[in-house]
Amino acid sequence: MPINITMPALSPTMEEGTLAKWLVKEGDTVKSGMIIAEIETDKATMEVEAVDEGRVGRIMVPAGTEGVKVNAVIAVLLEEGESAGDVKAPAKAQAAPVPKPSPPPVASASPLTPAKTGPRSSLAVLDPSLRRDEQNVGARIMASPLAKRIAANRGIDLKALKGSGPHGRIIRRDVENAKPGAAQPAQGGAPMAADGLILPQILDDRVYAPNTYELKPLDGMRKTVAKRLTQSFMQVPHFPLNIDIMLDNLLESRSAINAAAPKDVKISVNDLLIKAAALALIDEPDCNASYTDKGIAYHKHANISVAVAVEGGLITPVIFRAEGKGLAEISEEMKDLATRARDRRLKPQEYMGGTFSISNLGMFGIKSFASIINPPEGMILSVGAGEKRAVVDEAGAISARTMMSVTLTCDHRVIGGAEGAKWLAAFRRYVETPEAMLL
Repeated sequence: MPINITMPALSPTMEEGTLAKWLVKEGDTVKSGMIIAEIETDKATMEVEAVDEGRVGRIMVPAGTEGVKVNAVIAVLLEEGESAGDVKAPAKAQAAPVPKPSPPPVASASPLTPAKTGPRSSLAVLDPSLRRDEQNVGARIMASPLAKRIAANRGIDLKALKGSGPHGRIIRRDVENAKPGAAQPAQGGAPMAADGLILPQILDDRVYAPNTYELKPLDGMRKTVAKRLTQSFMQVPHFPLNIDIMLDNLLESRSAINAAAPKDVKISVNDLLIKAAALALIDEPDCNASYTDKGIAYHKHANISVAVAVEGGLITPVIFRAEGKGLAEISEEMKDLATRARDRRLKPQEYMGGTFSISNLGMFGIKSFASIINPPEGMILSVGAGEKRAVVDEAGAISARTMMSVTLTCDHRVIGGAEGAKWLAAFRRYVETPEAMLL
């Protein structure tokens, strides 16, 4: 009996994926454990191994197909004595169908009555007159709001004017130079856009002139990042806490560590911040927590997610149990994870399971910013650039110090302001006194 090969669920949250490449073809013999395809998820490209043995009787989903649902049949294996004619599944019917462009909404009899068929545009919610109507689009006049107000006060018909602005737009001087008294357009005329512009085609509820943009389809990562960050920002009640931290001692310690380390080991500032964040979470266990519908999960270990920018979005590989790892181990692991993250070769277990996130834009010269929480984690730390600033010490003397601004964004369902402030105090203690990390 033919054996179905189905789209695997490569992560707990995966619902669909892209069948990027087939490494076998129809007629090839495969053995258990043999890599037969590459699947692109929202975070990585992963290899798929055959579980059974047999001959590829039919490939149901061609390479490059997007939106293939989990558990959909992607190929069929034949056992000895079977032929392709034994395959009863419909050929190439398992991929998720590509949605066809929806037809434009049917124009209603009244500009104030919404169309009863076709998809709704968010523009129609703001102002029914902004909907594109092929019958009256030619009646709309390109004029600046100021020009329209002056024309209305002076009784000037804008239809009789020729605009001297960009693309023939009627501007103030055109109206001021016109003769007053021209008839106004009939009140029952076609509705006009708010600024008098002729509306081009509607794309994703936004209006752009034709041929002024290049549309690049969203890949799985972009879709997932957009969806999850929108949910996080809108559904997680969050608040920021900001402090400035002195970096001079940490930079001196880093230089001394690298001078004494083997040639293949180079500790970065980010490695030290990862270690400091992990130790601060252990010191303040109330902050190493996640909100769930059943209760608050307090984690036993500090699993630090580190934001890594990749083409098409970002990913957060995790340094697990960072509180117990040395700086050299953290550095080596982080370099490996970042490299494979940019190649989209991470395994799901390498970017899931974090309890706290760090996002560092200091290398880009960003002084201060606030990140969006990465659910289900309770906090995320945004790290700015270190820079020389004038600082007044306890004795009242002014000196130049290397300072860094950080912002801690907290999930208020889990962490209150006092708890967040305690964590920041512990984090600052480790950064400003790096020797404390050795205790």
